[in-house]
Amino acid sequence: MWLSRISSLPGPGRRRWWFVVIALMTLAAVVFVLSRPTEAPATQPASSSPTVAASPAPTKPLQAEAPATNPPSRNSEMPQTPRTVDYRKLASAAAKAVYTWDTRTASYSEVYSRLRNWWNVLPDGSNPLAVFVQEFEATGINAGSYASLAGQQARRSAVMQSLRCDVELAKVRERPAPWAGLHVCTVSLRVLDQTSSSLNVYTAPVSVMMNCPPADTAPVDHCVVVGFYVAASRIVY
Repeated sequence: MWLSRISSLPGPGRRRWWFVVIALMTLAAVVFVLSRPTEAPATQPASSSPTVAASPAPTKPLQAEAPATNPPSRNSEMPQTPRTVDYRKLASAAAKAVYTWDTRTASYSEVYSRLRNWWNVLPDGSNPLAVFVQEFEATGINAGSYASLAGQQARRSAVMQSLRCDVELAKVRERPAPWAGLHVCTVSLRVLDQTSSSLNVYTAPVSVMMNCPPADTAPVDHCVVVGFYVAASRIVY
């Protein structure tokens, strides 16, 4: 109907309406195209081949860690307690331990504790630690003097000069040991005392009592120190 009306219009008016109609039709076509729903792109079919997991990077074989080594003891210069049935060897080592220390590498408590480990108290308590303290301090060392000597970098060492045991000693011949396995030795030491400014050499005797198999109070396979004496009144000659 509206097309017939446009056709009846005069020339110029008809051309203007045709332009309007064409413009409206073009706009309608654009709106129609834009209003259509967009289709999602086709998805790729899943691969039917199995997925291969990435191989992990090769690792180095584990190696056992080296065992940690114990650091050396600060007072390792002190003679170690030998585990032996040779009481003469034990007596020599114990006597040297009594006269060995170094303020540069060990405190008084370390020296005291190390030497204390040599002394084994008997079941009957006849060799109490009170005697150990008394005899150790008879060497001229206690906590106070050791601290004073530390300021001078003092140290003491000893070398055995002679060793006599049991019936080689007149006092033992007179009064034998009360049970089998109990031995006594007297060691003569050459002692060297040093500080940062002085040096002193002298001889010191040490009597060492040891308990060995077959004594019931001794270990079955080695001897132990049950006393040492440095005071002049207790040395066994």
